[in-house]
Amino acid sequence: MPAIQAKEYPKNLPLSVSFLGLGAMGLPMAGHLAAAGYSVTVYNRNPAKAEQWANEFKGKVATTPAEAAKEADIIFCCVGNDDALREMTTGSQGAYQSMKAGAIFVDHTTTSAEVAKEVYQIAREKGIHFIDAPVSGGQAGAINGVLTVMCGGDEEAFNKAKPVMDVFSRSVIYLGKSGSGQLAKMVNQICIAGLVQGLSEALAFGERTGLDMEKVLAVISKGAAQSWQMENRGKTMLENKFDFGFAVDWMRKDLGLVFDEAARNGAELPVTRLVDSFYAEVQANGGNRWDTSSLITRLKKG
Repeated sequence: MPAIQAKEYPKNLPLSVSFLGLGAMGLPMAGHLAAAGYSVTVYNRNPAKAEQWANEFKGKVATTPAEAAKEADIIFCCVGNDDALREMTTGSQGAYQSMKAGAIFVDHTTTSAEVAKEVYQIAREKGIHFIDAPVSGGQAGAINGVLTVMCGGDEEAFNKAKPVMDVFSRSVIYLGKSGSGQLAKMVNQICIAGLVQGLSEALAFGERTGLDMEKVLAVISKGAAQSWQMENRGKTMLENKFDFGFAVDWMRKDLGLVFDEAARNGAELPVTRLVDSFYAEVQANGGNRWDTSSLITRLKKG
């Protein structure tokens, strides 16, 4: 398991929490909650992974989402897609089957805004709360407890959950009604797609000129060209290293959500659609699980 990077945790927080989904992001996020002193119950489709987590962080393991949610004040979730979220919430063994009145379900999955609104409405009818809260910052951000969280839903429920989300985050922002968090995550992914393609083109261009690109990165990263992608992926792109977490397959899933939403709101996304086609090329070349900075591989041929 990735080592949880120490950070200063809040004290005297008696809430009971659960975490559904112990993937690359959920596992360290749940670890931070346990390290902060919360009583944490986890559920994972692979029970062995949940047991391993519990052995390391001294938490409890549930056999279903409903079991995990039964006594929890706040239920966190980080799974794969819309269908997985429905399974965790409204499924026959989902958390909604057992959540106590007033409990809060916080979903960190990147999903469509439509499914967020759907499960939010069902939660309201049951006297419970749902917050869509997708994250940015990648696996490293989860391990280091410095994620950015974009939230939609009822503000009162958000205010109760925010101090707990702060445990694994550096920025937790309320953006408005249900679905707002997911829409903000789409904005985030559009920005990243364009940034990574621009960085890829710049690095490939610079290499062809014969420049010492590590020195180039050192100087331009202190000016207007600076970005998180440049600071964290520029050097590894030059080294052809693409094993840093957020996979091409996941990015294309997220961009599919973007395009579905654009079809509803009429937004034009010519650059994003072009970059998505480039990611399709990376997939065709076997790069499904490479991280998103692998866009540069298309430009290094010959």
